[in-house]
Amino acid sequence: MTDITSMNDQQAPKRFAMTGVGGFVAPKHLKAIKDTGNQLVVSLDKHDSVGIIDSYFPNSSFFTEYERFDRFLEKARLAGQPIDYVSVCSPNYLHDAHCRMALRVGADAICEKPLVINPWNLDQLSEIEQLYGKRVHTVLQLRHHPEVLKLKQQSEFESERRDICLTYITRRGQWYHRSWKGDSIRSGGLAMNIGIHFFDFLSWIYGQPTRNLVHLNEPARMSGVLELEKARVRWFLSVNESDLPAATVQKGGYAHRSITIDGSEFDLSNGFTDLHTTVYQDILEGGGYGVEDARPAIDMVHQICNTMPCTPKSTAHPLISFRSDAPVDSLSL
Repeated sequence: MTDITSMNDQQAPKRFAMTGVGGFVAPKHLKAIKDTGNQLVVSLDKHDSVGIIDSYFPNSSFFTEYERFDRFLEKARLAGQPIDYVSVCSPNYLHDAHCRMALRVGADAICEKPLVINPWNLDQLSEIEQLYGKRVHTVLQLRHHPEVLKLKQQSEFESERRDICLTYITRRGQWYHRSWKGDSIRSGGLAMNIGIHFFDFLSWIYGQPTRNLVHLNEPARMSGVLELEKARVRWFLSVNESDLPAATVQKGGYAHRSITIDGSEFDLSNGFTDLHTTVYQDILEGGGYGVEDARPAIDMVHQICNTMPCTPKSTAHPLISFRSDAPVDSLSL
């Protein structure tokens, strides 16, 4: 458990609620709430296979119906025991609705990525923040990764543009494509669902996009070239097992993650432990990242998902082959 030496030692625990407690990312949030010395009062998930709660907050309330969950939060507010934070771990397409609900009942929201699927919904969140005087925080945990922070510091003193190659291949079974994750309307598509982490920290370090080309846009694979102010990023995302390198498969692995910068491997394999706890601690101490911090990557990925693919040239990711059935890109080397 992370060693927490904060203001939590001197004040009552904050009261948390959570949506999507049965989901993949929820355990990281449960751990972060506990590690920061706070309390999960109530949680929501339409599925009831949520026994993991017992490992963290066995006495917290739980609902499978949104209406009863919402009623609980309102009653707590009227009784003078409002929820302080709502952790939003629900499917992507529900994020902005659950953030609005959090603010409406007098709580701040702590929302997993992506904060929204469509950029225009960010404006609505900003307006409702002003209306209720509460904040929407987004979880951008890679911005707290030690190696990413070093890279950020280095880039501030560099003028030379970097050549970056991003490869992220992770095996997903048939369930993925039949769940909300495989539905682009509900997930935002592959780039929004699994790529947003990388696009966010790369744009945070290397600046705004100046050009955005897409070479492949399929339900299980996406690839393109992203020109940032200080870097050119060739990227490839896949949830198709057949794209895994032979060496990874032979070792029994199911994921391949690689980021090279000017040909040198950038190691992100370590340093992930307790990043969500770090995010929570930052928020509890008055920091954190909000709506406008999330906007650049969401704008960028939304454009990627809605761009017509063009034929790759020598600038493409090395896993992309040439095609002749689409317009040719004109990106110069």
